[in-house]
Amino acid sequence: MIPWLEADTPFPDVSKALTAEAPGLLAAGADLSPERLLQAYRNGIFPWFSEGQPILWWSTDPRMVLYTAQFKVSDSLAKTLRKIERSRTEGGRWEVRFDSAFEDVMRACAAPRRDGPGTWISDEIIAGYTGLHALGHAHSAEVWLDGELVGGAYGVCIGRMFYGESMFARVSDASKVALAYLVAFLRRHGVDMVDCQQETGHLASLGAAPIARSRFLEHVRGAIGKPGIDAWTVASPLVD
Repeated sequence: MIPWLEADTPFPDVSKALTAEAPGLLAAGADLSPERLLQAYRNGIFPWFSEGQPILWWSTDPRMVLYTAQFKVSDSLAKTLRKIERSRTEGGRWEVRFDSAFEDVMRACAAPRRDGPGTWISDEIIAGYTGLHALGHAHSAEVWLDGELVGGAYGVCIGRMFYGESMFARVSDASKVALAYLVAFLRRHGVDMVDCQQETGHLASLGAAPIARSRFLEHVRGAIGKPGIDAWTVASPLVD
């Protein structure tokens, strides 16, 4: 049995997370207030639940992470990035922005996919993370074509630790482009790791890999104590 959290109940230690049936499931209940979300991320915990379920809190072991120095840019993606970089710096059809349409990115990530239904990102989740965005702890990377939002990614940043949440693409490779600009920005600002939460083949193809939860938490403890990033300004992802 996992514990039920009331509004003022602290999270249990992540060592109490389930190891069978639902590996990584730690607790249920509480709320998605910015304060609760920050407490969760600082302790290596994240919410993940489907519509009709209570709020479920997880701390997976192993933990999928992307070291920013190990982000993989394929030849085809590099070609796309060069095209977009020329366009955005010369006033062309493509733009890349940070934080200009955070809620729109979340809602696009929540929309039904061609290969299945919409994601777990509910209105309740959107409200919680837009609250974090208002406090400067949640950020979006956005790809625009002819003034239309066509791809993006969003996540949470505390100190020099970034927790990736979701991506979307309405044109080919637009989510990868958003991630490439985001990763390049994070590298320049001393963010060494992006939390990817759960293992997927897509994330592995971009350079992510699983590590032990203990190693992940050790990194988090050091990274969240560093000064936060003040200015989220887009720059070329191709100079590193």
